[in-house]
Amino acid sequence: MTEKQYAKLVAETNPRSPIVKDALNAFWIGGAICVLGQVFQNLYGYWGLDDKTASLCASLTLICLSALLTGLSLYDDIARYAGAGTLVPITGFANSITAPAVEFKTEGYILGVGGKMFTIAGPVIVYGLAASAVYGLIYWLWNLI
Repeated sequence: MTEKQYAKLVAETNPRSPIVKDALNAFWIGGAICVLGQVFQNLYGYWGLDDKTASLCASLTLICLSALLTGLSLYDDIARYAGAGTLVPITGFANSITAPAVEFKTEGYILGVGGKMFTIAGPVIVYGLAASAVYGLIYWLWNLI
C-alpha cells in the first residue's frame, strides 16, 4: 500500500469531526469560566476588597477550583465536552500542573508528585522566569542611562 492509498483510506474511514458543535461548546464553556471569574471578582468587591485585591482573590479561587476539579477527575470530563474552552489561561494552567501530580501520586510525594508536577508547566515557568530576568536587566540598564 502506498502512502497516498493509505492517506485516502484514513480519510474515508475516519469519522468527520463536528467542528461547529465543538466550537460552540468551547465558546460557551470558556465564556462560563470567565463569567464565573467575574462573579467571584464582583463578590469579593462587594465584600469590601479593592479592585486589585478582588481580582487576585478571583484568580486564586479559579486556580483552587481547577485544581480541586482535576483532583476529583471532574476537570477531564468537562474538558472532554468543552474541548479548548477549558484552556482559559488560568484554569488550564492550573490543570496542567495538577494533572501530572495526581497521576504520579503512587510514586510518592517527592519523586512522583514533586518530580512530575512541572512536567508540562515547567518549561513555561522556566521561560517566564528567564524572560523576566532578562527584561528586568534591560529595564535596570535603561534606567541607568
